[in-house]
Amino acid sequence: MKQRILLFSFLVAAMLISACGGGATTTAPTQPAAAVASSSPQKGGEMIVAYKDDLATLDPAIGYDWTNWPAIKMVFDGLLDYDSGTTIQPRIAEALPQISADGLTYTFKLRKGVKFQNGRELIADDVVYSISRVLNPKTASPGAGFFLGIKGAQDFVDGKAADVSGIKAVDPNTVEFTLAAPDVTFLNKMAINFAYIVPKEEVEKAGENFGHAPVGTGPYVLKEWVAGQRLVFERNQNYFFEGRPFIDKITFKVGIEPDVALLQLEKGEIQLMGDPPPGADWSRISTDPAWKNRIEVEQTVNTTYIAINVNEKPFDNVKVRQALNYAIDKNRIVQLLNGRATVANQILPPLMPGYDKSYSGYEYNPEKAKQLLTDAGFASGFETSIECISVDPQPKLCESFQQDLAKVGIKLTINTLAAPNVIDDAGNGKTPLVWSGGLGWTQDYPDPDDFYTPILGCGSNVPGGWNWSRYCNKTVDAKASELLAVNDRDARMKAYADLFKALMDDGVWVPVINGNYTIAHSENLHGQPTLTHPEHLFNYEMMWLGK
Repeated sequence: MKQRILLFSFLVAAMLISACGGGATTTAPTQPAAAVASSSPQKGGEMIVAYKDDLATLDPAIGYDWTNWPAIKMVFDGLLDYDSGTTIQPRIAEALPQISADGLTYTFKLRKGVKFQNGRELIADDVVYSISRVLNPKTASPGAGFFLGIKGAQDFVDGKAADVSGIKAVDPNTVEFTLAAPDVTFLNKMAINFAYIVPKEEVEKAGENFGHAPVGTGPYVLKEWVAGQRLVFERNQNYFFEGRPFIDKITFKVGIEPDVALLQLEKGEIQLMGDPPPGADWSRISTDPAWKNRIEVEQTVNTTYIAINVNEKPFDNVKVRQALNYAIDKNRIVQLLNGRATVANQILPPLMPGYDKSYSGYEYNPEKAKQLLTDAGFASGFETSIECISVDPQPKLCESFQQDLAKVGIKLTINTLAAPNVIDDAGNGKTPLVWSGGLGWTQDYPDPDDFYTPILGCGSNVPGGWNWSRYCNKTVDAKASELLAVNDRDARMKAYADLFKALMDDGVWVPVINGNYTIAHSENLHGQPTLTHPEHLFNYEMMWLGK
């Protein structure tokens, strides 16, 4: 059982690399010392992973949840990646980039001999195409906001330019990014899934189906996808990273309820549960000595919340949004989760730099909620609805919200859907409230900007985006942009505390819990150093099967 106790040191290291943009370089990705397991990884074998819901897509420009991201990483790579913690290292880039003195220009040299799974060698033009594709409004990428700081990106998005002036292929082996203003998080942004490289010819050939027929440079090749049944990945025999991956074949079985998946795991029919074990079963296995080597618990850098659509009546009234914050009994949610979470009192989670320990947030106070509703003109309450994914225990948690809101006069209808449907409805403003349980925001990179720009910033308030509150505050947005250029870490973190307090005053979310991710697996399944990763959740490339 592994708890992420050392995460703060990982976060600080990543922050320093982001701010300085330099540091030691390497000519090849290296396995960090921390990744040395008790026994050497063994190659070969097949494993089965069980999920309740099918994946939505394997397109790195589109996929944006805990199920899609680890699978996308199986097929694709980016210029940069993380080691076993959150220290940035080169991947398709042969080294960390050269950065100009003004902090605006990043020059990457590409590793030679990296090939797409169609056999073609990756070149700088592919990098230009891939990032431009994410920015292209036609792609409707929820990650576009990450790259708006590149010079010319906004003009390209607005249709004022045919390409992004700040992305250039200097030669087939060199790509250059020029920013409109300094951004201490730029290296982190180039390590997220949205920055993974895709081949233009395959995207154009597959069209909208590229997410189901992906071609990348990654450690695995998607061989089969039968909707609602299974996805089959096989080892990329021509993977540029010699010696990886370790497992020959990985099959995702989908449509398997978590309680059924746990039974299959106990019978040896699968090797890994993609979804957490159900609460009742967790109480049993977490105290059973026989499960000692078959459980991992990760304290996630995560906030799970109720997103409030600020454009939909009556939630366009800040007092109504504040009332919701007072009406929700968060301690009961922790109890329903068998203690597998802690109460969240703000948008940032406790393990994220910038978290304000002095901020107390909204206490549970139904009477105060009623008074705010009366002040807002809703003394008799109103009717509304919430969406949540259908995976246990999320519907039960929404029932708890339903009971809480009934006490203050709000009649809440619960709509339970598959995760891709909830994501689609929330991203397109089709639901007034959405519970992010099972989808809650977990860091893309270890910087507080990651809990603003992609989920509450004006640039992310687009169709298909992850700004489920449909929130855009121009004043806050301008401040957030300024903070990206601040090198004084203490001053920057203090300013973020003020920024996030303003968002809490505006009631854009009801932050409910900071969660743990609990994982059940077979005793012969191992990872380097563990099955999980603070950025990628599951790191399939580093898993191996013992005898």
